Amino acid sequence: MSGRDAAQAARRRKVLSMDLGLAGRSAILMASSRGLGRACAHSVAREGANVVINGRTADDVHETARDIGSTYGVSTSAVVGDATETDVQDELLAACPEPDIVLLNGGGPPFSRFGDIEPEQWQDAAQRLLISPLLFVQRVVVGMAERGFGRIVTITSAMVKAPNPALSLSAGPRLGLTAVLKALSKEVAKDNVTINQLLPERFDTERQLYMANIQMERRGISYEEARAEQEKSINAGRLGRPEEFGDAFAFMCSAQAGYISGQSLQLDGGSYGGVF
Repeated sequence: MSGRDAAQAARRRKVLSMDLGLAGRSAILMASSRGLGRACAHSVAREGANVVINGRTADDVHETARDIGSTYGVSTSAVVGDATETDVQDELLAACPEPDIVLLNGGGPPFSRFGDIEPEQWQDAAQRLLISPLLFVQRVVVGMAERGFGRIVTITSAMVKAPNPALSLSAGPRLGLTAVLKALSKEVAKDNVTINQLLPERFDTERQLYMANIQMERRGISYEEARAEQEKSINAGRLGRPEEFGDAFAFMCSAQAGYISGQSLQLDGGSYGGVF
């Protein structure tokens, strides 16, 4: 590319760029030291938001916080622990008492045949995927409304719209969370507080490696075959890139997205077969 062409390309990028209005905002990002959560942290930090990084593995949490802070020049805090637990939620709010942005995220339960699910498994899944996130929302949403800005985004699952019987432990509580947050979104929209869900399907993270290993063991196929099947299951013919997910999250948190609330956005390479 010639110098003139490079200059023209730079001007086009400048014209096409969008300031998302996140500079100086503060974000609490649950389960953000790896995978899709980390991608979300990178995307909002790139836009100038200060971030609280969380995860259960100390090395991952501190490394991610250092990486983001040095890369984007924003303030970062690190909170180690399971964000579904009350004491960890206390630490998150101690690190950021007045968050503008909250990412609700966490690992899902294992595959389980419906008939094999024990009562305590239902109780644990409901606590982690439904009750705990809602208790945290209760603690932040009033302040967001009073300050006139808030963005609450949940990473949930495609199973919310297309349930799989082997993932009942995930679909049931997550659908309940979606319903309650949808109702709340209607109440706080007037205060410039939006609440939305992101429904990922097959992004290229450690989760897909885990899923590939399960198929290898169950069916006696190779890793390459398992990965090929994953890609074939997506209409786009590939796995999603984590940065694509992170950028979708950043936009949902932006000033420009203030008219989008109560939505469940599927990021699945065009694979969902339904209309709504």
